[in-house]
Amino acid sequence: MTVRVVVVDDNELLRAGLVTVLTSDPEIEVVGQAADGPAGVRACREHRPDLVLMDVEMPGGDGIAATRRITADRPAVRVLILTMFDLDDYVVQALRAGAAGFLLKTTPPRALIRAVHQCVAGETTVGPTVMARLVDSYVGHQEPPPPGVAELTGRELDVLRCLADGRSNAEIAGELFLAETTVKTHVARILAKLGVRDRVQAVVVAHRCGLARG
Repeated sequence: MTVRVVVVDDNELLRAGLVTVLTSDPEIEVVGQAADGPAGVRACREHRPDLVLMDVEMPGGDGIAATRRITADRPAVRVLILTMFDLDDYVVQALRAGAAGFLLKTTPPRALIRAVHQCVAGETTVGPTVMARLVDSYVGHQEPPPPGVAELTGRELDVLRCLADGRSNAEIAGELFLAETTVKTHVARILAKLGVRDRVQAVVVAHRCGLARG
């Protein structure tokens, strides 16, 4: 299935480069472009993409506010933040706004394409350095587990701990000797029980509650 993407970045040259990289994959179609946040919101309403590749800092309107509008209007749309800055407050603000992933603009082309597919498939799409900073921001700030944690089965807790390690569905399946489709079912149930939007938020819950390994 073709992934429909809208690219939002104020740098015209960089935006063109992103479009070139994305369209090199026959399973990705760039259906719209925008140079600022408000234009990105309008492009999403017009083109109904599966995913938005969103810059953070843009003179005409920032990507965090645009992400909040897009995810409120169309919860099924995945927003992948792409920025030069891996600052903690950017990460937290983006995730709170509903972003499904956060990558640096230094991400290699193949990794970017892979991240787009993973993000649309519901995988955690956060670069390793960004995830490390996100987790570090919660060290020493453990909170009582949300009510949904008590509803998780033993196997679901195993899957959640693997998610917290940054493992993909395929890697979890191999480690726990499960079918990948079974892992997807467990992940869906975990998200529902925890009352979170996506895997990234589930990972944050795991670390804040001391459920992560290591």
